[in-house]
Amino acid sequence: MDGKKLMNDRERFLEIMRFKRPNDAYISHAIYQDFWDETIKRWHKEGLPEDVHIDEFLGFRRMEGKPITDILRPLPPFEFQVIEETNDYRIVIDEAGVKKKEFKGKGRETMPQFLEFPVKNRQDFEDLKKRYNPKSPARYPQYWEDYKKSVENRKYPLGTMVGGFFGWAREWIGLENLAVMLYDDMNLLHEIFEFLSDFFVEANRKLIEEVKLDYVWFWEDMAYKTASLISPKHFRELLLPQYKKITPFLRSHGIDIILVDSDGNVNELIPLWLEGGVNGIYPLEVAASMDAVALRKKYGEDLILMGNIDKRALAKGKEEIKREVMKKVPYLLSQGGYVPAVDHAVPPDISFSNYLYYLDLIRSIGNGRKDIKSC
Repeated sequence: MDGKKLMNDRERFLEIMRFKRPNDAYISHAIYQDFWDETIKRWHKEGLPEDVHIDEFLGFRRMEGKPITDILRPLPPFEFQVIEETNDYRIVIDEAGVKKKEFKGKGRETMPQFLEFPVKNRQDFEDLKKRYNPKSPARYPQYWEDYKKSVENRKYPLGTMVGGFFGWAREWIGLENLAVMLYDDMNLLHEIFEFLSDFFVEANRKLIEEVKLDYVWFWEDMAYKTASLISPKHFRELLLPQYKKITPFLRSHGIDIILVDSDGNVNELIPLWLEGGVNGIYPLEVAASMDAVALRKKYGEDLILMGNIDKRALAKGKEEIKREVMKKVPYLLSQGGYVPAVDHAVPPDISFSNYLYYLDLIRSIGNGRKDIKSC
């Protein structure tokens, strides 16, 4: 029997991410492949049964993220309030303290209009800090010991989001206000980012010290189509010291797969992330000029890559899908340290048959082919 087939999913994932299994494809759901609600609704009309576990039906390998969802949220949360409501929209204050206008009758593709954020000045920050006590008992489940036992001998990879800096500050302050604060109140930003790094370490400490995690990720979303939303200069001054505080803590507990999730063109930030101890990025949006093949040639085994399959190609025909996959995936898999995935959440302009063809094509390239069910 082929020795590769004897590996469980956890062992296989770790070897792929550590560049020890070239030509192998780990196709999963977890942190880096999601589906719009409208996509699933369309696929139900096109043959996806409504009474199945979609991950099992599509043949995805198991990979778990966010094992404890409450670790990093505000405790207590803000009171959810509906400020105004019409037939077309409602204005609310959510549990994170953000005031926003939500439009009715729209799907996930429609973003709310953000109106106000909880931190406008130093006093707001001091007030908000009270909701981020890392030792709050409710950050962990009541039956924590039972949870630990349930994952102790698992056969699948398990990870968690350990936080994020620009992403978190943007959620607290708002993008426009944060951009202004970069020039008007750097002292406050220094305090915010230092507070966040301490909070992330202490809030995650119990999980990281008592459960042997396989990977972690930071959530940032700090770039747009052409460039980063923060200059490399500001990144180096504000964020790099905080990454350097957290990543040694992670590595000291055996976590050597440290990813960052950011949309947009992050080319200018990759060297800074590497310097800060991060060694993987996703989703590598093609529309933002991210090129996984070029990145592999530039960074070699220093950088784990995930994603970069152009969702726009999957919305076209099989020839376009094949062209997109074949110009990237065979090379990237041969080099190792690559997880194939669509370069963001799968939108509803992708048909079910196109997505099945894409999965089948990926599996035909990688070892350990696992046929999917036909519809």
